[in-house]
Parts: sequence; C-alpha cells; structure tokens
Amino acid sequence: MPRTAPYPTRLADEIARQLGRLTDHLSQLPTHEAIQVIARVLEPQDGVLGRVTHLVVTGSHFAKDQAERGILPAEVWLALGRAANELHDIALDLDEHTDALTELTTRPAPIPAPPPTAAPLVVRRRR
Repeated sequence: MPRTAPYPTRLADEIARQLGRLTDHLSQLPTHEAIQVIARVLEPQDGVLGRVTHLVVTGSHFAKDQAERGILPAEVWLALGRAANELHDIALDLDEHTDALTELTTRPAPIPAPPPTAAPLVVRRRR
C-alpha cells in the first residue's frame, strides 16, 4: 500500500495547484477584476507575496538550525536567507504601487469602450 504524503506536503501541493488556477483565471479576467486580484496578491500583510515571503523566512530559520546541527549544508540556509531578503526587497518595491492598485479597485468598473473604427482617411482599398 503506497504511503500518502504528510498533510503539510499535501497542503503545499494544493497551494501550488491553487496558485496555478489563479494564474489561469488572471489571464482571462476583465481588467478591473484582474487589478483586484493583483492588489490582493500584493497586499503586504495578508497577500500571497507577503505570506510566501514569511514562509521562506520561516524556512530559512529552520535551515539555519539544521545547518548548525550539521544536518543541512550551510549553503541551503544561506540560499534561503538570500531568497527571503530578495522577496522582502521585492515586496518593498511593489508596496509603493499597492495604493494605486487599491485605489483602482475602489472605482466602479469602467464602461467598455466600443472597439475603434478606422477613420476614412486610413481605410485602404483593395486593388
């Protein structure tokens, strides 16, 4: 009988699947809804980016402890620490723009403009 993965591993797999689904939806959403999703993903405390950053920071602390015990190579801890720092820096860079995104999400959805039509001067004839 095959052993099933422990709950935290299954949870990580499910989160990865859900993020894939969110990505698929995002590419098909109308602009206003896509902006809402992006604003939520980038929300500093409770957004996906903030939570992933916190997860990597926690992983880095775990790896440090394991590296000090000789279980993991120190390079693993250092790589996770660098990744946590980079994610934090990215979040800070994006934080400048979350207000603009949030402001856009509070506006009513714009009425879609009719598709542009060619002006008579630029319509070409077939010969």
